[in-house]
Amino acid sequence: IAHIEQGKSTLADRMLQVTGVLSARDARAQYLDRMDIERERGITIKAQNVRLPWTAKNADGVETEHVLHLIDTPGHVDFTYEVSRALEACEGAILLVDAAQGIEAQTLANLYLAMEKDLHIIPVLNKIDLPAADPERYAAEIAHITGCEPEDVLRCSAKTGEGVEAVLDAVIAQVPAPVGDADAPARAMIFDSVYDTYRGVVTYIRVVDGKLSPREKIKMMSTGAEHELLEIGIVSPEPKPSVGLGVGEVGYLITGVKDVRQSKVGDTVTSKRRGADTPLTGYREPKPMVYSGLYPIDGSQYPELREALDKLQLNDAALTYEPETSAALGFGFRCG
Repeated sequence: IAHIEQGKSTLADRMLQVTGVLSARDARAQYLDRMDIERERGITIKAQNVRLPWTAKNADGVETEHVLHLIDTPGHVDFTYEVSRALEACEGAILLVDAAQGIEAQTLANLYLAMEKDLHIIPVLNKIDLPAADPERYAAEIAHITGCEPEDVLRCSAKTGEGVEAVLDAVIAQVPAPVGDADAPARAMIFDSVYDTYRGVVTYIRVVDGKLSPREKIKMMSTGAEHELLEIGIVSPEPKPSVGLGVGEVGYLITGVKDVRQSKVGDTVTSKRRGADTPLTGYREPKPMVYSGLYPIDGSQYPELREALDKLQLNDAALTYEPETSAALGFGFRCG
């Protein structure tokens, strides 16, 4: 988490390379920013999750293998809801600060979001390779707001790769492992979903209790809808089918459903047989602050507009819309 332009996506790129998930041949800058508009403007809009293997060494030099789930979040204030949903799926957060600019507005806003959710914060100074960098001064600033010691603030350069391995080791050492009951009925939280023209709705989940396996029947707890799990898998950094997801794992599931309203962000997924009784606490609904009226120029295109808004809402859970009519413009939608 960080302010705009502090190097979050570049650090994510380095982590993908250091952990060996992304080969040098496939690498490109801001690898996780997939949308055309993200690539065109060089910013992150959607939070992206990826699974990383990492072998950490402790103080005695003993190596242990771990699996990390990284979510790269946007920095702009307009996408704060995206950040808050991503934080619900985590145990810890890396607070990234530019060593040449120091703490900025969204640094604080995102830090408070993470603290509200009781996440373990790892402060990191980025861009220490810049001539204007002043790591000592800003380490003291960060220590002041996070309550740690200036020596505890890690230093790295996402551009050159210096210090990135130390950041991964710190994540293993400091962030607690996910807690959940492996033998309980399955419960998984939907934290994002996208619409794929060929495969229908792709739902991103984080498993809290139990286990989900391919081909089993699942149930959405808010709507009671039941589906068969056609495919379940992990994102590393491309989607890969797997034999199922266990406690604390983050991945995607595909049911082949084309109706976008079936997969609501914040809903709980459980098994149809031996299902859970109580859903997980979801997300608080976002309050729209800005409204606009959308009307088709040709009235006969109204159903197409509604379908397009449905798909957009699936991708951006902060969007709300309701039908409205106007004497001059005919049928349309009031979007918030």
